[in-house]
Amino acid sequence: MCNIFHKFTMGLRHFLKDYFLGFWDYETPKVMVVKNRTLGVIYRGVQFLVITYFIWYVFISQKAYQETETRPESSVYTLMKGTAVHGDDILDTVEYARPSEGGDVISTILRREVTHDQKQGTCAEYFKVANANCTKDSDCVKGAVDFNGHGRRTGRCIQYYNHTFKTCEIQTWCPIEEYAVVREPALVEAINFTVFIRNSIHFPRFKVLRGNIKDASNKRDMQRYLNKCHYHEEKEPYCPNFRLGYIASHARENFSELCRTGGVIGVFINWKCNLDLDPSHCKPKYSFRRLDLRKDQASSGYYYRFAKYYSKDGVESRTLIKAFGMRLDVIVHGQAGKFSPIPTIISTVTALTSVGICTIICDWIMLTFIDKNEVYSDRKFDEVIKEPTVPKVTTSTELSFIHSYGSNHSDLSEGVPL
Repeated sequence: MCNIFHKFTMGLRHFLKDYFLGFWDYETPKVMVVKNRTLGVIYRGVQFLVITYFIWYVFISQKAYQETETRPESSVYTLMKGTAVHGDDILDTVEYARPSEGGDVISTILRREVTHDQKQGTCAEYFKVANANCTKDSDCVKGAVDFNGHGRRTGRCIQYYNHTFKTCEIQTWCPIEEYAVVREPALVEAINFTVFIRNSIHFPRFKVLRGNIKDASNKRDMQRYLNKCHYHEEKEPYCPNFRLGYIASHARENFSELCRTGGVIGVFINWKCNLDLDPSHCKPKYSFRRLDLRKDQASSGYYYRFAKYYSKDGVESRTLIKAFGMRLDVIVHGQAGKFSPIPTIISTVTALTSVGICTIICDWIMLTFIDKNEVYSDRKFDEVIKEPTVPKVTTSTELSFIHSYGSNHSDLSEGVPL
């Protein structure tokens, strides 16, 4: 056992010694021309791929020669426009837009469920609430509050409105929404409503400020243009008025389905500016996408509740409205780039260094897969060791002089020293 441990220790010692001494060796590339067509094709092919990648993708597509800014300062202002006829009522933006003038989030009501004339009092709890069904008063705990229910229980078991079964009585706004709600038809005219989106973006590093509204010679011409235009990607790229139907269709959503369940749609404004060109080429690009969960999910859609309070016969009353709507979230992304010598030098050096990968790959193929790889290996790697100094010959005869130097010459003829 001791002998094995001793051998292991000595082997480890020799390994560490060789590693330490080898660490201080100097390595330099050796130029060797290999006349192999297959290896040459591989070498030039890999070189072509590497150079093409850096020229086309790194420099042309990603513009690695530019200094970039990806966190600009941005401002968004939105305004909903449109008027609709709903029964005998005329609805304007105050009725259906929340808020009527907003920032980067604005919504419009597409359908309502209304519960009229609610008053503070006692009434039957909704039968689908847990432990709400009962047969006697002892089934209802007085003062208990179910957070999934509508109010505080009084301890009585009463008839559920016009039905034969009973539920626990609660103190709340009566009648409850699930029993007395009136579902109004959808506001189909909302498909032609427009939302005005004004966006300005500032790149402080380059001191460039841009907006998404086309410049006009005077304020009157600008107002006339904004009153009649609607955004179109090709015809009207600088018009900030977007029809809700246009937004829904480009988000690949059915507007009738949005009226039924509501939904949240993201309006993405993307600024990608090449400031080596004239600033007028810095234009926004718009895209639209549904952000909330799809309709097959339990929590899909978008809706909210609000109430209108009033006094009736001296009693405070309210009308509860559950509004299903289309909410627009305006999200701005920006990136600007301009030529700079520092990233240009870094990218160029990286490209030149990466060309060395070709040599590494071809060396590996040559030493591993190609025939005569041992011959290539012997020619590829040389180890140069400092030779010991040859002692000087004291006898200075002509014969000894020829023997000392002539026998070391590499050009030999039939084994006879020159």
